[in-house]
Amino acid sequence: MTFRLPLSAHRTAIMGRTGSGKTAMALFLLARSNFHEKPYYIVDYKGDNHIAEIDRAKPLDVNERPPTKPGLYVVRPLPHQQDEMEAWLWHVYNQENAGLYFDEAYMVPDDGAFPAILTQGRSKHINSIIISQRPAWISRFVFSEANQFGSFHLNDADDRKKLWRFLPQDKIVRKRLPDYHSVWYDVDNNDLTLLAPCPHPDESVDMIQSRLQSIQGTRRVAI
Repeated sequence: MTFRLPLSAHRTAIMGRTGSGKTAMALFLLARSNFHEKPYYIVDYKGDNHIAEIDRAKPLDVNERPPTKPGLYVVRPLPHQQDEMEAWLWHVYNQENAGLYFDEAYMVPDDGAFPAILTQGRSKHINSIIISQRPAWISRFVFSEANQFGSFHLNDADDRKKLWRFLPQDKIVRKRLPDYHSVWYDVDNNDLTLLAPCPHPDESVDMIQSRLQSIQGTRRVAI
């Protein structure tokens, strides 16, 4: 069995309790994504410290139409801005050809745009990295439409049951893994891999910053 990085049209779900290592995995994948070819939007509800360190990413207002140029952008909606976020996600859906990184998926409004992006992401060329510490609270489409799962330790039995519902019974790992280790399940290839800890988030942030510097430098030369 081989660990395969997500492709540009894939949807990846990463689940785990606080401090389990899911952010390290998500940033590892983001650092290797194709934001040099299309825009990637980070939806940062909780004000993650590592995302704040990506100072070359352009901040966006939730009322601002998503840019279409390649690069990395950060929108930081407040919890009460459900209507604004729903409208913003519809803009992403209609513009197509983008990447989305959701820092805490249970806070994303589930009124229509989010399920539409998940279920039609492949045809719209919208891929996603979706992180949550509470699988029991998020849309079932996060799991039914995922091409890959990254699963760290989950404390709550309901969270484990929600995740396991979308895994083949022979692929479920019920024992607790060592700290920061995870299970990676590739849905398309029906492969399960046990992963050692991902690199520290600081390494991924440095890689993202370096890549953004290169992209932005290329644009300045082109102008």
